[in-house]
Order: sequence, then C-alpha cells, then structure tokens
Amino acid sequence: MREIIFKIREFSGRDEIHDFFQEAFSLPDWYGRNLDALFDVLTEVREETKVVVDLGGLERQDLGGYARQLLRVLWDAAKENERILVEVRA
Repeated sequence: MREIIFKIREFSGRDEIHDFFQEAFSLPDWYGRNLDALFDVLTEVREETKVVVDLGGLERQDLGGYARQLLRVLWDAAKENERILVEVRA
C-alpha cells in the first residue's frame, strides 16, 4: 500500500496544499487545484493508498476553514473509493 503523509503545519496556504497533492499523485498541469478537482482525482485512484493527515498537535477546532474542508474531501473520497484510506494523527 502506498502511503502519503500530509503534515498540515508545513503548509501556509491553498496553493502549497495543492502543490503537495499534485506532486504526491503525479497529477497533470491541468489539475484544477481546488477541492472539487482533488475529490475527483481521489475517487479515480486505482492503487491502494493511505493518506495520513498529521495534525502535528493541532486540535481539530483550531484548524482553519480550508483545512477542515480538505479533511472532509479526503473522508468523502475514501467513502467513494475503497482504495483510499484516510488516517488522521494528532
């Protein structure tokens, strides 16, 4: 199983987050770089993949709005695609 570790504290904005996922999943230049596009990509993943979201000691209520939306997209994609597993670490 492939494992992708996303350390949320290492990112300061949306562009950096999408840069990370674009590289992690080898997405093409035309990737939409938004949460809808990320959901679409994740639901099409064919390789067993675990996405580990490392909160780095942050409490869930301290996450910014975009980070909460990102977590929701990851969980929703995992529900749609049995090849995706999401693990959240504190």
